[in-house]
Amino acid sequence: MDILHLVDRLEELFNQSRPIWFTHNVIVDEDRMLDLIDQMRVAIPEEVKKAQQVLAQRDRILAQAQEEANRMLVITREKCDQMVERDAIVQEARVRAEAIISQARSDIYTTRQDADEYAVNTLRRLEMELERFLNQVRNGISVLQSEKGQIEQKNE
Repeated sequence: MDILHLVDRLEELFNQSRPIWFTHNVIVDEDRMLDLIDQMRVAIPEEVKKAQQVLAQRDRILAQAQEEANRMLVITREKCDQMVERDAIVQEARVRAEAIISQARSDIYTTRQDADEYAVNTLRRLEMELERFLNQVRNGISVLQSEKGQIEQKNE
């Protein structure tokens, strides 16, 4: 399940909760809250796995591009070595080989840039979601500790 959908459901649960008079607290359906927390525990690792898959895919694409570039370099060098004709033909072959090498390097650079940008964006979104969850958890802990302190003061 999409983590953002779960966050929306958590917010909806909060909005549907009944307020406790004269406090900033609400009564939340415990079963629904625990169910959402369980679903989040499952979804967050999936998001991390997706990010890792993106990184692995990027590495694989980069390796393929590098391999292709190396193969193209070898082929180009072999073709240049086989050409023993006059200077004009050899020079033309060198220019063409350099253009192919340049294009291959440019393609590698572009692919690497795109893959890195995608991975960074995905990880940033994941980081923001995780920070948001952490803040919500901290706020919940703070509220519970505050209520506990108030109860203990009343009992004294």
